Amino acid sequence: MEQIELDGVDIRLLDLLQQDASLSNQALAERAGTSPPTCLRRVKRLREAGLIEREIAILAADKLAPLLGHGLCAIVEITLDRQGAELLADFEKRAVAEPAVQQCYRVSPGPDFVLVLQVRDMPGYLELAQGLFNSDANVRNVKAFFSVKRSKFGVRIAMAPRPGPAAASD
Repeated sequence: MEQIELDGVDIRLLDLLQQDASLSNQALAERAGTSPPTCLRRVKRLREAGLIEREIAILAADKLAPLLGHGLCAIVEITLDRQGAELLADFEKRAVAEPAVQQCYRVSPGPDFVLVLQVRDMPGYLELAQGLFNSDANVRNVKAFFSVKRSKFGVRIAMAPRPGPAAASD
């Protein structure tokens, strides 16, 4: 992938989009201090460069839980018995394919994976654990933590420009 240069306008656009991706191009341009055509062109370039993966709505899990029953969040550490590249990739592929897995991280040192799960209830967790963890002979240890309160949830990346020469602006 081609290396992309970011200037202050690009960084402002990325930061603004992280806060509210539903902004119209006009509103985004105004807040970023640029013209609407420049804003549109730059956001398109940022998408094409892969810096903007996708735009989503973040739902209020605590408000939806009484309506949908997705009331149990678990943070689970998984340690595999054997850590060969193929075995790690196999477990990761299965975990990522499971809809209840919201986040999947390969970590080191310690466990091999940390998963964040959102399930309906404890029986839902047990069913998922049977299918994803207990049926895999290579899973050596599972350590689950159950959330009693979510104090913060975010996906925002801090946008501070790196020191160095500024890229040419549009």
